[in-house]
Amino acid sequence: MPYKEKEIEKKYFTIGEVAEELKVATSLIRFWESEFDIIKPKKNRKGNRQFTKEDIKNVKLIYHLVKEKGYTLQGARDFISSDVDTATDKIELIESLKKVRNFLTELKSSLSE
Repeated sequence: MPYKEKEIEKKYFTIGEVAEELKVATSLIRFWESEFDIIKPKKNRKGNRQFTKEDIKNVKLIYHLVKEKGYTLQGARDFISSDVDTATDKIELIESLKKVRNFLTELKSSLSE
């Protein structure tokens, strides 16, 4: 049986990595952190934010509500406080569908070559 190397899974991400993934400024993420209780990244000894996958999921939820759905900050806070689990499930579903769409688009272009 061949030896399979265990993949190392990253536990913490910088604010720059989170901002790059969402294509927003780091200042926007810092602002949202001050406005929403669900974003609570740890800070290392230097004071740099360390985002977990859960933190990133919450930032994506806020991004979806504010940037994609057009909620006000208060509207997003109200939505999150009323049913954060449903909102998070919707975000995860949207992310999965985007990945499927990207895969199908790539497949289509490879078949047409």
